[in-house]
Amino acid sequence: MQIAIFTTYAASRKEPLAEVLTRIHAAFLAHDFGEPMIRFTMTDGTQGAMAEQLGVKQISSVDRVLKRFPEMGRFLRTRPADLATTATAKALTNDGMPDEAADFATLAAIAAGVPRSFPFPRITFHLSAPGFGGGPIAAPDPQALRALARAGIDIGSAALAPGIAIKDNWWVNGRERAVSALWIADGDPTAKKLPPPPPAVAAVLAACGKARKTAQIPMAAAPPTPPSAPVNEAMRAVIHAWHASMPALLDSLPHDLPPSDDTLVSPGGVRKPDLVRVFAPLGYDCRGEHGSFTLRRRTPGNLTVELVIDVGTWSNQVLAFLRVQGLMGTEAFKVSIGLPAAKRALTGDIRGVPSFGQFPIGGPERWSQIADNLAAAVSAAERNFVPAIEAISGPSPDWYQPQTG
Repeated sequence: MQIAIFTTYAASRKEPLAEVLTRIHAAFLAHDFGEPMIRFTMTDGTQGAMAEQLGVKQISSVDRVLKRFPEMGRFLRTRPADLATTATAKALTNDGMPDEAADFATLAAIAAGVPRSFPFPRITFHLSAPGFGGGPIAAPDPQALRALARAGIDIGSAALAPGIAIKDNWWVNGRERAVSALWIADGDPTAKKLPPPPPAVAAVLAACGKARKTAQIPMAAAPPTPPSAPVNEAMRAVIHAWHASMPALLDSLPHDLPPSDDTLVSPGGVRKPDLVRVFAPLGYDCRGEHGSFTLRRRTPGNLTVELVIDVGTWSNQVLAFLRVQGLMGTEAFKVSIGLPAAKRALTGDIRGVPSFGQFPIGGPERWSQIADNLAAAVSAAERNFVPAIEAISGPSPDWYQPQTG
């Protein structure tokens, strides 16, 4: 089966865009790929488009590029500027033009002018070569993509193609840079590990910088076949049993915490030590800082159990849930349940499904008690919910890890 390996890299906006592009392009040439195919899109964006409609003079990066590099005129297009408006914007792109390529020296010179000479709101380069693909690419599993999006991994349309994607956009705090890579591995469900990338591919990946997050995306060789009705019903029954056990679980939490109005104060103390204290004995690692933490462990059947604990970036509140992920055949699956930080975190019951809202953290002592409560809830899930899901799904391949980093 085909597994798409998607990796995001640390990308500093302090490094000039042209240097990033040139370094990765040079890696393709140095390892016998030849000249890579470069897809690019450079868009003026909403502000310029709306200003033009209103008759207001506005800087057009596209016009500036065409004045300096008139040969780029064949790539001029008009595109929707924003999904929220009907405005259109000028763009330079060879997307949808499989036989059209721009001279690399010209693309590097344009990148060198971003953002001062050419302040494009959005600019993307995608470099590809046959060695990254391993044949025709099948459609990714939709549920796997949704899980990655919820985990904060952005996979755009360009990044779904094998190769290296480089993005540079305006954002509220200035320029935002992103570098990602995708290559296709042939996964043997009976093997212990996925095969490593070919040496030439590995060398290009190394030129991208330090890897931050890696995700495995199952690629369906045929239209995905949903789990059978008995499997779906069995998993729903496990989830319903967990919900039915909630009143007893809430009564058994070690701390019955009163409500607190300390929702907008600056968090007191650090959060991670208490999470390590209560969850390391349960076999979980702990990654993250400040606003959100993700804790993971592997089951004997190679399922991935994740705790996602959001402790608030702007407010001093906690929200937590547990999810179990694995691979059945060629399709990824994921089941999630909410975790109570306290009995009073229960905000309602919708058709038998308990709803947990954000719960005020307060000070360090109260946070320690919340951590104790979450650990008690996770321990209960580890005794019944997780083993029941694993008994239904069966084992996943040793190498399957939906996300690392």
